Amino acid sequence: MAEKNEIKKEACHLVCDLIDEIGPDEEIEVDIETLGPRKLASPLLQKEYECFAKDEDRVLVRVCHKAMLQMLEEGKKPLSFELAGPRESIYFDTSKARAAIVTCGGLCPGINDVIRAIVLALHYGYGVMHVAGIRYGLRGFIPKYKLPIMELNPENVAHIHESGGTILGSSRGPQPIDEIVDALDRMNISMLFVIGGDGTFRAGSKIWAEIKQRGLKISVVAIPKTIDNDIYLVSKTFGFDTAVEMACQAIRCAHTEAIGVPNGIGLVKVMGRYSGFIAAAATSALREVNFCLIPEADFDLEGPNGLLEALKERLKRRGHAVVVVAEGAGQRYVAPEKPETDPSGNIKLGDIGLFLRDTFKSYFPKHGMEVFVRYIDPSYIVRSVPANVDDRLYCANLGQNAVHAAVAGKTAMLVSRWNGRYVHVPIKAAIKRRKQVNIKSALWQSVLESTGQSSLKNPS
Repeated sequence: MAEKNEIKKEACHLVCDLIDEIGPDEEIEVDIETLGPRKLASPLLQKEYECFAKDEDRVLVRVCHKAMLQMLEEGKKPLSFELAGPRESIYFDTSKARAAIVTCGGLCPGINDVIRAIVLALHYGYGVMHVAGIRYGLRGFIPKYKLPIMELNPENVAHIHESGGTILGSSRGPQPIDEIVDALDRMNISMLFVIGGDGTFRAGSKIWAEIKQRGLKISVVAIPKTIDNDIYLVSKTFGFDTAVEMACQAIRCAHTEAIGVPNGIGLVKVMGRYSGFIAAAATSALREVNFCLIPEADFDLEGPNGLLEALKERLKRRGHAVVVVAEGAGQRYVAPEKPETDPSGNIKLGDIGLFLRDTFKSYFPKHGMEVFVRYIDPSYIVRSVPANVDDRLYCANLGQNAVHAAVAGKTAMLVSRWNGRYVHVPIKAAIKRRKQVNIKSALWQSVLESTGQSSLKNPS
């Protein structure tokens, strides 16, 4: 029995490495709000569907965890998310319902795929004929901008997935919540689909609070979008696979350039303001990177264990090197003295890529070593391309499950992929904090084993 317990503990440790963002004692909100009882039969019943889900169908938050095992031993129910999917009964009379879709924040591969999936699921699945596309983010709701509504239907979204970006346009920054809800009320909207990231979710939470206060019956369902993959309680955001694939192309080019000259340094900056998932995943996938720098793992520039000394030793040993840096890494070297924020409230970063390029060019000649630095910044290319096949399939499933949730009257929630299943997560739980790379996890261990880099920190 003792041996079995030890195996259990080891299993817990291994699985927690994969879902390490949730601590054993962390409390998570899992209950989903609804607009009211579901009294109408779903139109999908007429199509002989056999994939209906029930609210009682759950997906464990922790697959294998000491806290979960203890709860089971005590006869308690472990934490679980509500399973996504169509319900046999729905809240809205979909023949009369109207929906709206808005995209906010930066671009990301797959936005058009999600828009298309929502429109097709509403139209063909539930017979919702009126879908309003809100132009240029939340400002599209505000009268002073005088932005026209784009009517969305199967015909005009048929080929949008072939293009990057968003056909609706996007914008950053807050807008008056009361005016947004005024617009939803005037338009007689029943379901609002919000495609965005952390800041958009915070706005969505405020929109729902205003809707609730007014006693309106409008469902607010979010689809998580961020190229950085940093949304809490979402195992992976759409567009991330495409971003990693594009980053890998840039890294391959940097590697080719580096080996083509004596003491060549290929330097690639990728997106990742607070979380280095793109840099870490691309590094682990390619195995051609020698140094991976992310916001979560601080590094020293100089000193015996610093980056410059480690890079010098690499060049002496192999004659070339590839460095991948996330945009948010090393900000203590480049952060402005007087920080500014963008319209979304994010602190504007210093450019670590240009800083490292110039530092490499000046440092090594001073130490008697000629180097050739090839710097590549593919940021806007990465986020602007159409989604790859894997992301397209993911986007389709996210959009469809968002529709199933909304017509069932579920609200103040987002659709997430968790432990291999699509689930419903309360927005207030997802905005609790930001997801980051755990430097004690299997992912970062894979990076270290691939690159061979040390901690790049000098003894204190």
